[in-house]
Amino acid sequence: MRLSPLAPALLAASALVLAGCAPTVTGGGDGGGDAGAPVPVAIITSETGPLAAYGAAYLNGFKAGLDYATDGTGTVDGRELDITYLDDAGDPDKAVTLAKDVIGQGTQIIAGTASSGIALALAEQAAQNEILYISGPAAADAVTGINEYTFRSGRQTYQDVATAGTFIGDPAGKTVTVFAQDTAFGQGNVAGVEAVLGAKGATVTSILVPEDATEFTPFAQQVLASGSDLVFVAWAGATSGAMWQALSQQGVFESMPVVTGLGDISTYGAYGAASEDISFLSHYFSDAAGTDAEAAMIAALEEGGHEADLFSPDGFTAAQMIVQAVRAGGDTVDGMIAALEGWEFEGVKGGYTIRAEDHALIQPMFQARLVADGDSFRPELVEIVDADDVAPPVAG
Repeated sequence: MRLSPLAPALLAASALVLAGCAPTVTGGGDGGGDAGAPVPVAIITSETGPLAAYGAAYLNGFKAGLDYATDGTGTVDGRELDITYLDDAGDPDKAVTLAKDVIGQGTQIIAGTASSGIALALAEQAAQNEILYISGPAAADAVTGINEYTFRSGRQTYQDVATAGTFIGDPAGKTVTVFAQDTAFGQGNVAGVEAVLGAKGATVTSILVPEDATEFTPFAQQVLASGSDLVFVAWAGATSGAMWQALSQQGVFESMPVVTGLGDISTYGAYGAASEDISFLSHYFSDAAGTDAEAAMIAALEEGGHEADLFSPDGFTAAQMIVQAVRAGGDTVDGMIAALEGWEFEGVKGGYTIRAEDHALIQPMFQARLVADGDSFRPELVEIVDADDVAPPVAG
């Protein structure tokens, strides 16, 4: 496979990660391991901390996926999956410590985390210790192609931005304005849109708002005056409601399409009067895909008192990938990697392909809208976006 270099800032962060001791692996890569020996698996994700809600959705989806992929047995060809759940609390140092501990005990498979910083740190550990790592909802493009030992069970930022671009068809010759806060998050989104839609021929401009701004009318007027073919909004924090209100009051929605990412269930009521005017790119929402795997996941979650949420499929998919790695890869990490590279399978969102060259997870995405539902809102499918239409270029 081709490897992509880490950005300098990420290299600086990963330099803090210390290598653990590589486990001794035995057996062949042809599924010929000891049929009675349990297979240790560690799931490292946020059960507490700022990403706890994402961690919960991932874990609930994982357990549903494990039940689905093993026909309710929790075993693969008679071998128990001995799964340990560990809380990274959103802290990369803690995650690395946990990973080194389980690797030292012989664990060859680790999965999880919603934090891109943690995913990159665990990917570094995977390479140093030659174990299999399957990242979770972490979206950083740098995870794809980082090394031969790292895979992902969720989407990446490129797929989000490319899905936004589908609202205007061919981006060539179009003008896209990124409306965001003047922060690392906002600037990162500008860079992402330039890299994805700019590379397809769009002219990308930006309107960046000071993080401490509380009056958004002048900025909304700038958006209106831009005459853009598409406005991509990347916003976070307590001022979101006031920002959306300003765009609505200035008539932006009547003049041009405005696209942003659809978050988890807790955000559906955050857009106020603008809710039904925004076009949403979506990684996932409940009932979006209409697949058998999705129906099984939703049923399992509801049985446990949970709802299908944004990152539920990422956990479900991770379970499918682990079962495939064990079933077809035997007891060697090289065998597990070979079992996953190029694997095509049906999952929650539809057809998935693990691209052999860089381990990108090629998958469908969704266009959505919010519609009124009593005193709140619920997402409704506009269109399923074909996986190939939003596939990232091969990393390398």
